[in-house]
Amino acid sequence: MKKLFIALLALAGVHTVALADEGMWLPCLIGERVADMKSKGFELTAEDIYSINQASLKDAIVLFGRGCSGELVSAEGLLLTNHHCGYGQIQRHSTVEHDYLTNGFWAMNRGEELPNPGLTVSFLVRMEDVTERVAAGEQVDSIKAEASEGGKYSTSVESLYYGNKHYLFVYQVYRDVRLVAAPPSSIGKFGGDTDNWMWPRHTGDFSVFRIYADKNNQPADYSKDNVPYTPKRHFTISTQGAKEGDFTFVYGFPGTTREYVTSDFVDYTLNHSNPAKIALRTMRLDIISAAQEKDVATRIMYASKHASIANAWKKWQGESLGLARRKTVEKKQAYESRFVEWAKGTEYEGVVENLHAKYAELLPYAVTRDYYNEAIYAIELMGLASPRTLKAEDVEPIYKDYLPAIDREVAVKMLREFGDNVGAEFVPEWYAAKLNECGSVEAFVEWLFENSRIVSKESVVAARAENYNFEEDAAVVMRKAFDEVYKNKIAPQYVALNKEITALYKTYMRGQMAFEPERNFYPDANLTLRVAYGSVAGYEAADGVYHLPYTTLDGIIEKDNPEIYDYDIPQSLREIYASKEYGRWGVELNGHHTIPVAFLAKNHTTGGNSGSPILNSRGELLGINFDRTWLSTMSDLDYDADICRNISVDIRYVLFVIDKIGGAGYLLEEMDIK
Repeated sequence: MKKLFIALLALAGVHTVALADEGMWLPCLIGERVADMKSKGFELTAEDIYSINQASLKDAIVLFGRGCSGELVSAEGLLLTNHHCGYGQIQRHSTVEHDYLTNGFWAMNRGEELPNPGLTVSFLVRMEDVTERVAAGEQVDSIKAEASEGGKYSTSVESLYYGNKHYLFVYQVYRDVRLVAAPPSSIGKFGGDTDNWMWPRHTGDFSVFRIYADKNNQPADYSKDNVPYTPKRHFTISTQGAKEGDFTFVYGFPGTTREYVTSDFVDYTLNHSNPAKIALRTMRLDIISAAQEKDVATRIMYASKHASIANAWKKWQGESLGLARRKTVEKKQAYESRFVEWAKGTEYEGVVENLHAKYAELLPYAVTRDYYNEAIYAIELMGLASPRTLKAEDVEPIYKDYLPAIDREVAVKMLREFGDNVGAEFVPEWYAAKLNECGSVEAFVEWLFENSRIVSKESVVAARAENYNFEEDAAVVMRKAFDEVYKNKIAPQYVALNKEITALYKTYMRGQMAFEPERNFYPDANLTLRVAYGSVAGYEAADGVYHLPYTTLDGIIEKDNPEIYDYDIPQSLREIYASKEYGRWGVELNGHHTIPVAFLAKNHTTGGNSGSPILNSRGELLGINFDRTWLSTMSDLDYDADICRNISVDIRYVLFVIDKIGGAGYLLEEMDIK
């Protein structure tokens, strides 16, 4: 009973010891962290960070789209996020004639700002602990419905600490979000896949949007009558920068971490899942890259897809290197051995052993699921064979960025890998028979694409005019065959076993808290608003190799290469560097007159934090978080304060590019810059 009482105290928020610079803290409970934050330089109060009674910093932050963060920087709805977060919108507005990816986009007045159907931003109105209500039997749907106030708000109830706690999140969602500005990709995506997740980094990873509302400042669908949104709060921008050791914090929507899993999950990630997914995505990227290099239109068409595939691909590589370097599997196994010994005679006895057994049962289904998602469903024709495509009235947007020739090559590679790595019991009988009939994967793919009427917009339109029965289409038949196996043989077992594993984790989570009563357990990230804090810091990347915590324009010039697309910077940037006419944005660093570009800090971040504001001790905007260092990516599973660093673009570089490269200095006039 004593151990259970200690665990419940921990869940209630009674903590004593925190790990240095680690943690993603709930804003509504940030008061528990303020003393520690102040000891490291923080100058504000908990109420400044999160309040439901007055405007606070939370009101200047949005969930951008479905997986990034953003921040308000003016009283007229002006919003900053990452270039890679707005990449899909920039790409969709781009054509060969108006290549905004290559050349950038700069609206010179409100009338030139571009609408983005489907893009939303969500403000957190409030969060509330509803654990007792859920435990008392109240239905989650009724809690959400009550909080939505008749549909005015979007709501969710999220499980924290593996179901030991439940929180209600209430959002106001704005639906008219327009593109205002984006730098050329040679700035916003400088270094491309080569530099992605790496340090030193010289990427101006930002884009600018504006939120619009109706005349009452309420959410509304796009209309020319809408007006710029007036936020409750927007950030003051600091141009003073931050030096090594200065306090910083990141405020945004981190996506997913799993800090409290057993060694089984880490072993699966390191030795099964990541190697397979990396190999499959390498093949897809090689095919797409080769096609992009041959044709400008193809480069634009596949830019967003390439970026999406490559981002996780490189992240998984760094994660695996970090987990191996940290010996995370072995470390967790040692922890579990100590826990098992401690748990004897308690309610937690046997929970680790049961988790090991369930993970062993899950392994074949998890591996197969990876191959279905990363091989079979990575063939774009499988997506086109879905009901969404077949029932769509306007198929133009669906085929806008699709080339069958590329997909054919991908299909051959993916089906080969699937055949080599998936057990016969998970291969659809239809596919096995058809493959045998065709004689080879290449011949099967040839048959598939020649006998499908959904490989192009024109073919679909013509087929509809002929009252073609799409249910008999080769691609549709193939999709149904794989879906049937997935839905009947893989998904049910995968879901059922994970449900059992999650139930065991609820107990194991309480057990860990009882086992380590002085440890501070923050909830895993789940795309809800969090605060992470630390300080500006370099790090020792290898023996004798120390990385400074900032980069400058000098480094961009050193990498500049007109023969490589990702390193071919705008001529205007070369000219400004040659003249050193930086205006108000120039600084003196290490005896050089230059422009700061990016900087490192020890804030605990993950996917979803892209676009988050990184703030100084007074809550002023220093930059925009956009990445982690490569070996930091294992922090989703195992945080290491010595080496884990988040990377942010310095706000001074953002303002410099808007002003000097984009010629959109008028935007700065609506910002509060100090």
